Amino acid sequence: MAFGVRQFELALMHRMRDLNPGRVEDALHDMGASRAELRAAHTQWTQMAHSTRAPKGMAALRMALGPPPYRGAAPFGSLTCDVARWVLPSWPDLEFEVLLGPGGEVWNQWFVRPGGDTALTFADLVPWGCVVADIGASFPGASQTEGLAPHHWAIDFPHNGTHYRARFVYGLYQRLDRP
Repeated sequence: MAFGVRQFELALMHRMRDLNPGRVEDALHDMGASRAELRAAHTQWTQMAHSTRAPKGMAALRMALGPPPYRGAAPFGSLTCDVARWVLPSWPDLEFEVLLGPGGEVWNQWFVRPGGDTALTFADLVPWGCVVADIGASFPGASQTEGLAPHHWAIDFPHNGTHYRARFVYGLYQRLDRP
């Protein structure tokens, strides 16, 4: 079975299901996909990641998503890293970004907003509607923390005297908790 954009989106959603199963179920319905297809995509992506013959890193992403429509560079401390981005059909207002280290290894992969972060209000915190940078820039005192699983992030921030934790998978907002 070929592994393309649809399967890649499903593999991402498999991890998103950890924090927002209802939103993933809605997306599966919208895509005409089943839970079995979601599991199969995740299994295939995982098997490719551990196979000695399958492409790795950026080559695996190119195989699944095609050549990146955006290539650029980004400074990180004293390093300049390569950046590649793709637009995925399930998240048309965002881009899936891959940050590559100096040796070409994938250092990070997550969703970003093209053109930079956007100002949000508390009411704008809608699952799958914003990314890490949006919340970090919109709420003074926001601080990033590690997530509980691979590709998970969290941002703690105060709003109207109450502390909240925004949870993300692949940099995409999933839900809001009170820590």
